[in-house]
Order: sequence, then structure tokens, then C-alpha cells
Amino acid sequence: MEIKTVGVAGTLESSDIQIMVSAGQNGVEIDLESEVAKSYGDQIKKVITDTLKKFGIENAKVKATDKGALDCVIASRTLAAAQRATKTTDKPRLEVLQ
Repeated sequence: MEIKTVGVAGTLESSDIQIMVSAGQNGVEIDLESEVAKSYGDQIKKVITDTLKKFGIENAKVKATDKGALDCVIASRTLAAAQRATKTTDKPRLEVLQ
């Protein structure tokens, strides 16, 4: 899937995560900012990477600012940002979240 623009989803509110997806060339590169990165950083990155791969994105730069989001929220925000980045919001791919 081709990234055509920068896609952003989420907020900086408590229990949420803001995800920004843009074009990349070296796989999925994640810049994670989170107060719980020491404990949960690997899991947050795994959820983002898995969601993008299920959606069909192999190369992307991701900026993630976590405020304590659960895995289901991370996946949902990642999918929304990816669909905005690929300009495919008119074709929801909710099966990616399963």
C-alpha cells in the first residue's frame, strides 16, 4: 500500500495515543514517546508494526506519542492514521483490527 500523505489519528489526552504515519523506506521505523516506554515500549511498537503490516504497509515512519493507551486503542489509532496516509478512508478495513 502506498503512503500518499501524512496521516494523523488520536489525541494527547490521558489513555490515548497520537499516531502520525508518513512515507518511509526502511521498514517500519517508530519514534515512540511514552512515560511507560521502559515497561511497555516493545509491546506498543509491536502493536503498531503488526497493524501496519496487516493493512499492507511495509515501509513507514511512525511518530507515536503515548498517554497510556491500551492495545486496542493503539491498533485503532494506527489503522486510522494509515488509512488517512493512504487516502483510503472511504474503504474501511476494520478486519485489520482482529
